[in-house]
Amino acid sequence: MLGAHHAASGAAAWIALTTQFEVSLGPLVEPVGLGGHSVLLGMGLLDVGPIGIISGALVTAGAALVPDADHHRATIAHSLPPVSNAVCVGVGTLAGGHRKGTHSIIGMCIFVLIAWMAGLVTWETERFGSIYPAAGVLCILLVAFAAKALRFIPDRLKKTPWAVGIFVAGFITFFAPEQQNWFPLAMAIGVVMHILGDMATTGGVNLAWPLRIKPPRAWRRIPVLRWIWRPNGYFALPILGNAGSWREWLLLIPVSLYVVLVLAGATADLGEVGMSTFVASR
Repeated sequence: MLGAHHAASGAAAWIALTTQFEVSLGPLVEPVGLGGHSVLLGMGLLDVGPIGIISGALVTAGAALVPDADHHRATIAHSLPPVSNAVCVGVGTLAGGHRKGTHSIIGMCIFVLIAWMAGLVTWETERFGSIYPAAGVLCILLVAFAAKALRFIPDRLKKTPWAVGIFVAGFITFFAPEQQNWFPLAMAIGVVMHILGDMATTGGVNLAWPLRIKPPRAWRRIPVLRWIWRPNGYFALPILGNAGSWREWLLLIPVSLYVVLVLAGATADLGEVGMSTFVASR
């Protein structure tokens, strides 16, 4: 799956968990005599408010790119030079190469553990309440990842990723949800969405890394099953075909539109409430 699509799917997953709103199907179903019907979008499991929706979506979009930090030539390796280059080289070495350690169950657990430990570092302030500086520092890298993949900034502005990352990470540090578990949750959602996205392509991933468990020969003779548990030990459900296929684009266009519309609504809600009111409530 393409990097921008990973980022969009991560943000969409966060939004789906934290929001819920009703969409009328009137214009679509009235011609067949079924007017008045509507559907609920999102699960609304976390009450984080507009600030939490925006900051969580940004962090989750960046976290959905973290598994690709195992490749020194990945797009995100150039998102925050020279730090991102060094990080990707180090991660790739530890992970054993591309689509190995960082795309496994062990890798996912390590990423979430790092995020959880960062969330334990807190400062108590009178004006902003609890803030999480360590999580904020990690957010600089995550936001830069998202900005690079989603092309918020042109490549020729090489110093801009630092400005974007520091500004947004500072915003998240002071105004993100006060629940300590929001950051590891955002990391977990992003990484899981990345792995699921790669599993939906023909390449698949080795969830059992560092082990490589190959299917029995009888399994390999069955056409559909051998696509799921591949002869090289990778797992896939290749409903999207190759990375960047038309099926992938067909899925991600409405997903991206969903993200843009909800974030625009959250921004509008934030403007109506006012930042001063929000700060005072903390």
